[in-house]
Amino acid sequence: MAESKDNQEEKKGGDIFKRLNIRKRAEGESKPKKKEYKKESEDSTSDDTPRFEKKVFKPKGRPASEEKHSKFSKKTFKPKERPISDEKKSDFREKAFKPKERNVAESAIKSKPLVQNEAKSLPDGKFYLVAICMQNLEQELEQELIAIGATNIEVQKRAVRFLADLEVMYKANIWLRTAIKVLKPLFHFKANNTDELYAGAMDIAWESVFSKDKTFSIDFSVYSENFTHSQFAALRLKDAIVDRFRKQGIDRPNVAREEPDVRIHLHINGDQVNLSLDSSGEPLFKRGYRREMHFAPINECLAAGLILKTGWKGESDFLDPMTGSGTIAIEAAMIACNIPANFSRTFFAFENWEDYDQALLSKVLREAQAEFRPLKHKIYARETQSNNIRAARININAANMRKHIILEQEDFFKAEKPAESGIIIMNPPYGERLEIQEGMPDFYSKIGSTLKHEYSGWSAWIISSEIEAFHSIALKPSHKIPMLNGKLDCQFRGYDLFDGTLKEKKAN
Repeated sequence: MAESKDNQEEKKGGDIFKRLNIRKRAEGESKPKKKEYKKESEDSTSDDTPRFEKKVFKPKGRPASEEKHSKFSKKTFKPKERPISDEKKSDFREKAFKPKERNVAESAIKSKPLVQNEAKSLPDGKFYLVAICMQNLEQELEQELIAIGATNIEVQKRAVRFLADLEVMYKANIWLRTAIKVLKPLFHFKANNTDELYAGAMDIAWESVFSKDKTFSIDFSVYSENFTHSQFAALRLKDAIVDRFRKQGIDRPNVAREEPDVRIHLHINGDQVNLSLDSSGEPLFKRGYRREMHFAPINECLAAGLILKTGWKGESDFLDPMTGSGTIAIEAAMIACNIPANFSRTFFAFENWEDYDQALLSKVLREAQAEFRPLKHKIYARETQSNNIRAARININAANMRKHIILEQEDFFKAEKPAESGIIIMNPPYGERLEIQEGMPDFYSKIGSTLKHEYSGWSAWIISSEIEAFHSIALKPSHKIPMLNGKLDCQFRGYDLFDGTLKEKKAN
């Protein structure tokens, strides 16, 4: 019966190539005159005018006469009166006292910098894309982009910007293991409040971005003290888009929260507003194989990024001794076999764009399939709990990796090492994942002891948020890399395992 159950689960996973389904889709005022002043006549003085008799500057040898002193003290300046015609007076009053009335949106557009189009001045068929990633995976993402032919690469914080065409965009969505989304920037401008956001968005020709027949949704990420309510900012953007269609005499498009035709991404940082099209659709960490999960599973992009950080690409045996639902082992198998992260995905958001090229996407997929390679070493996934073994088996089958991953119900602290050498990547239970907080130092001490005495010749990598507990491993790490797993600050530490002491190893 167990054999039959496994076969059923394997069928449930399906063949990776049969599940590939590419759908077809269409679709001045002049300079003012210098003021002239009327010179007072010397005879215009009056006896009533006060004089500065006590404090008169008298240079040596040149006494000031009373006559000159009198002229100096009584001189005043009056600007020359210039006649203004009744017509000019009327114009002046109209400008000064009857300002043009403008609504808030118009005022914001007048006062803000012009909306800038990201595609301006680029060669035909070229455009910039931004791939979003997790903290400290930027370098791995950069190397992945180089491999698929991206150019003008610029590493940013949790993102990498690059120049692309349609083919590179398709490859980015299919191949990238560490990218969460691939965005196509459209416009950026400044806004200090939601009224200015609305005004800036109203100034964009959305009717040329997508048609009224397409549904749309808005994703958002807001990091600004000026916008305290992120969802309200997204709502104002939605209002601006539909109002723009109406202003152009076009029926408004509809909003769809689930499976929209067009996904618009709003990013605000301070007063900088960036509007992009999401070419991916569902986040790229949703590979499609996670059918079952245990408590707090590791993100697929993070799992792949950790493997890439070690430099492993299938050159040795691989062990995930605390596999949970199998994510790290599955990502390792896909890397070793050179299978793109999202090769089996059946739909990307760019398939709803006007410039979608189905033939080109099919070509990219065929070329990717031709680069698959056989697995030369073994991948082991071990777990002690039966429910985790079941979840891992279902997910491994869904990823079509049953032939590549050896799943075993084994206790890491008791099982023998599966080979003389290899690499271990371990995601042990954190205090948040398992109620062992009081015994955490002892738990990590056992990990260190087992690695030291049982896995000589291997290299081991551990990710954990238990930074203090790392000290209990009692091994000198070769690498300490800060990471973020969900909302938890973690470290990814590497260890070279060998017999004897570090001093003896250095002496040899």
